[in-house]
Amino acid sequence: MNSSTPQTKPTVEPEVSKVLDSAVDDAEMPLPSDPKTVFLGGLFILAVLAGAFVAKEVILPVVLAFILKLLLQPVMRLLARIKVPRVLASLLMILALFGILAGLGSALSGPASNWAKRLPEGLPRLQQRVQVISGPLDSLKGMLDHAKGMVGGGSPASAGAGAADEKQAAPVATGSSDIQSTILSGVQTFASEFLTTFLVLFFLLNSGDTFLRRLVEVMPRFKDKRQVIDISQQVESDVSSYLVTITVMNAAVGVATGLAMWALGLPDAALWGAVAFLLNYVPILGPLVGVVTFLGVGMLSLDPLWKAFMPMVLYGAIHIIEGETVTPMLLARRFTLNPVLVIVALLFWDWMWGVPGAILAVPMLAITKIVCDRIRPLAAFGHFLEGEKHGIDP
Repeated sequence: MNSSTPQTKPTVEPEVSKVLDSAVDDAEMPLPSDPKTVFLGGLFILAVLAGAFVAKEVILPVVLAFILKLLLQPVMRLLARIKVPRVLASLLMILALFGILAGLGSALSGPASNWAKRLPEGLPRLQQRVQVISGPLDSLKGMLDHAKGMVGGGSPASAGAGAADEKQAAPVATGSSDIQSTILSGVQTFASEFLTTFLVLFFLLNSGDTFLRRLVEVMPRFKDKRQVIDISQQVESDVSSYLVTITVMNAAVGVATGLAMWALGLPDAALWGAVAFLLNYVPILGPLVGVVTFLGVGMLSLDPLWKAFMPMVLYGAIHIIEGETVTPMLLARRFTLNPVLVIVALLFWDWMWGVPGAILAVPMLAITKIVCDRIRPLAAFGHFLEGEKHGIDP
């Protein structure tokens, strides 16, 4: 009786089945079985992060210089092919980079200073427009407060009085001198860190492959020597391609945003193109800041009210076209990072190192994945960092 009863196979959800199928196709990735290994590895990572936090002034310029070296390495190889001495090529790269930054800074410092002076004067206009927008929301809030007072036995008048007191207690806008001093302090810090970065970058470019050769020489086995060279070449190739692609796309976003702001009649369109260019280096968080910035700029400068929303709308449309369509198609074959881990890395490194940390978060995460993928004991961690490969041929 029991033998004739058909055996029913356990049902598996389609999504779970896909995960299991992909897991079977992947190569074996051994996990550490010794708890001491995991514990010591965790302590090592915590020690490295603590050192990076405490020694930020020293480590941040070195990391930034290393990333810039990867960006400039293709140009350095081109100069080496045409027999340009390495010292001269390194100096040319430093002077070109410094000239670009100095030129942008001098061209945009005037408009940025004018907007900093204009901001305190325009705050009443901005508050008035925000009040017009938030009128329906305030009415809804008043109805909810009234209902809450009816249920809880409180007086709606007292709730309204409390809201009025909160409005009266709103902080007064700071003066233009405070804003200018904040900007000046930020510029001084930025200049100091970049001078240190340029110094480190010059010696990194001038050293060439010295560190790689020394590392290969100390490796005991030929297999280890080949692995070091493979990791180095992959890091340089992938990160250089990423940085070049992102820089070109960010420049395109900046040009498109500047033209759109000029078409709308927004003053200093070049400044807003540069702002869009810089913000696009920080995934997710940068465009969010850009949306708020362009909304405020439109509210301060454009009439009527519907037109004041257009800078934000056009900037958002440009970012969606670039960030959700063009750039993913260009980078998908090389970089498929887990988007959740990308946003976590952005938040973490922004907390650790500020804006430079947020800019460096994705390149550092990509370098970590490349290294882990090519070291067998760390392959499982590298696989964990990987995102979905939609639309990519195997």
